[in-house]
Amino acid sequence: MEDCNGEDIMETPELPLEIIIYILSFLQTSDRKEASLVCHSWYIASQDLSFQKNVTFSFPASALSLELIRGLGRKSRCSLIISQLDGHSMSRLLLLEVGLCLGSKLESLALPGSSITEASLLALLPRLTSLRRLDLRGLDSLFMSGAFLSREEHRQQVRLALSGLEELDLSDLRYLSDLTFNRLTGCTPRLRRLSLAGCHIAFEFDPYRGCPVGAVEDSSALLSLRNLRRLLTEQKSTLIALDLSRTSITPESLRTVAQVQGLVLEELRLHGCKELTDYSVEVLVKHQPDLQTLDISSCTELTNRSVEATAKGLKSVTHLSLSRDWRITEKGLADLLSLPSLRSLDLSECLHVSGTEIVRGLKGSSGGRAQLETLSLKSCTYIRDLAVFSLTQLLGETLRELDLTSCVNVTDLSVRAIATYLQRLVILRLGCCKEITDWGLLGMEETTKCDQDQEMGDSGPRFTRTFGNMGFFKPPRLPFEERPKLVTHDDLEQFKQQAGSSLLALSRLQELDLSACPKLTDSSITQVLRYPDLHCLSLSMLPEITDASLASVALHCRSLTSLALSQCPGISDRGVAQAAPYLHRLQHLYLSCCNNITDRSLFLLVQHCKRLRTLDISRCQNISITTVDLLQSQLPFLENVHYKFIGGADLTHTL
Repeated sequence: MEDCNGEDIMETPELPLEIIIYILSFLQTSDRKEASLVCHSWYIASQDLSFQKNVTFSFPASALSLELIRGLGRKSRCSLIISQLDGHSMSRLLLLEVGLCLGSKLESLALPGSSITEASLLALLPRLTSLRRLDLRGLDSLFMSGAFLSREEHRQQVRLALSGLEELDLSDLRYLSDLTFNRLTGCTPRLRRLSLAGCHIAFEFDPYRGCPVGAVEDSSALLSLRNLRRLLTEQKSTLIALDLSRTSITPESLRTVAQVQGLVLEELRLHGCKELTDYSVEVLVKHQPDLQTLDISSCTELTNRSVEATAKGLKSVTHLSLSRDWRITEKGLADLLSLPSLRSLDLSECLHVSGTEIVRGLKGSSGGRAQLETLSLKSCTYIRDLAVFSLTQLLGETLRELDLTSCVNVTDLSVRAIATYLQRLVILRLGCCKEITDWGLLGMEETTKCDQDQEMGDSGPRFTRTFGNMGFFKPPRLPFEERPKLVTHDDLEQFKQQAGSSLLALSRLQELDLSACPKLTDSSITQVLRYPDLHCLSLSMLPEITDASLASVALHCRSLTSLALSQCPGISDRGVAQAAPYLHRLQHLYLSCCNNITDRSLFLLVQHCKRLRTLDISRCQNISITTVDLLQSQLPFLENVHYKFIGGADLTHTL
């Protein structure tokens, strides 16, 4: 190759495809998507099968979706979520294309928010020979008539295709009956996971026939416990997960399920089953001791007896949810936290939990202690700094997600402890922790020293430099850091005098919630929120932040896909203008009640935020409906726009 002067120049050789694939393997999914736009060879590399695990394509039913489905035919496998299907010709054609192009490649199919006909689905299912997961939740149109799969020839075709189906979701089906349930599950003989959450199941009494369940044959009006038990018996060799959340299951009915001979469940979800008692849980753990995931949240009759039974009977439990079990107190939590297998614990809205017994259990014994990766203490109002400080030391090596939302007694000391010890956190939620201030986020001590700036009338916050690492250097070791222990108030006072890390030390954060922490200002937000991998950020209801915070966040957190700034009166068009050019990945933006946002901001979003899917501009008085219409026509992925009471509409009237 020659340049304009006739001299030879060497071409830069292209990297081999294998090398590009290796480079892309170090990137997160969002970054890999961006890299695929660099050039054709990078796009080809990004399509490597090693990156295609658990990839799901979600889209509404439309003419544009036809080309997408045909393009997916080149993939070896894929999963689909198709919404808004109905009985019209376009929906039928779309499902026909799915069967023709993806029949032997489709692994998972979900049809949320649809009202398809039986004929449309029966034309598709026999072609899906590789299907492993089928989600039919809420598709009442299929089951309303009671004729679904009533013909033997249809059942034979579907059975042949779905013989390898492992997961079936039938949640929230109002018209599911014994007959339709038997026909469908008769085509899926190797189920591993079954969800019947929110279904109308007759556990003890048939209201239509006025007699106990089991006294008559299969019902065409409802699903009965007798019939469910029959399925569990028939498929006990494969079934490991069952979801009966939001049903009216009784203690005796749960006992019937738990005692099915040969059934070994690993996962059971009973969220919102309000009739269950402590006796139910005691019987359950006795007959299903191999449970690894148990959700008994919002079962409001449960007490500490259930906690103690779980700790004693489920030695292999990894995920436990007790949220909104309001009668649970500290008793039994120490034994629960002594289980080495426990990885996730949800105690949100357990109002009597203070954390004392959690810390005691985590101290460990000769048998070990829980290696928690996820801990939710949301709305546990008795949680205080002492408990948080102890927990951070004990869980520093394992914890990835911490939720302290609405723990109103948590202060800056807790934030400093989190930043010092939990530097592997990926998700941190501190919303409504109203005592948190700039000092906590910056890892600094407040000073009352009067200096020249104060003498000149500067009334802004002042900070010492005792916390000078700002997250870039490892914090100094504390005298009680060598081995975990219960800390005393003296230890707590000693920690207050030590240099700690700022929140900037949490460099792995992908989600952060600081909403409704009203004492936070630009002073900390602009200095601390600098996370290259942050995806979701909520700064709603921070009355003191301004455009400076928005501009800084956009500049330093360029991976953001969701940003919440609702009820931040200091945010204006100027901030949006500074931020929008850096927010190319943004998909969800919440700006409700930001009265300094005008039509100009919407034009900027159209220009820079092409991937926007959700926008909330409710109660923004200076935005016009005409500009909203333009926005919706210009952004191809925009699905939800909330614009109630815009343009100074009278708030006394509803739209």
